[in-house]
Amino acid sequence: MSRSAPDLTPADLVVLGLLLEQPMHGYGVNQELARREVRDWAGVSRPQVYYSLRKLAEAGHIAQASGRAAGAERGPAERGSAEGGPERRVYRVTAAGRRAYAAALARPEWATQRPPPPFVTWLVLATHADPAVRARQLARRRAFLEAEAMRERATLAAIMTGTGPTVVVAALVVSLTIRQFEAELAWLGEVATALAGGHQEPE
Repeated sequence: MSRSAPDLTPADLVVLGLLLEQPMHGYGVNQELARREVRDWAGVSRPQVYYSLRKLAEAGHIAQASGRAAGAERGPAERGSAEGGPERRVYRVTAAGRRAYAAALARPEWATQRPPPPFVTWLVLATHADPAVRARQLARRRAFLEAEAMRERATLAAIMTGTGPTVVVAALVVSLTIRQFEAELAWLGEVATALAGGHQEPE
């Protein structure tokens, strides 16, 4: 029996989406995740890839394909695995998998969720923190955002030298990330000004 679309987690969908492009084995999926820096926008660990492959296969969303994955090099994990293991078994998406993928992407929560950013949670909790601690954390956050923005600008430049259908979407995603970093950096200046002088505890 196939699983219903709501059972598919974001990690499952990332794996399924890669397999929609071409058949792959688990090692190849992990290589592609690293090459595309997918973990910057989706939390998918190496163990999650193999868990998702098993889950998707049991649900009938993917099936073993004949032959090797297109363009895939046999890596260390693949060479060392047991015959037929998830590292070397090549998977393709089934018709049921395509339907489940389409249904999952139509769920309204993709466009209506508002998860709280951890730094905002810290800022609220830091109301009663030592002013010096707050200042250090604000400086640490600023340095982190500046470094990440610089890294993403380099990523965007590299993306724009590529070709293919994924280039436009990848560039849009990275551009959004850069703008979010820039917006938060400007906001941090307002935070520092508002909190200057420290918080006075009530008598």
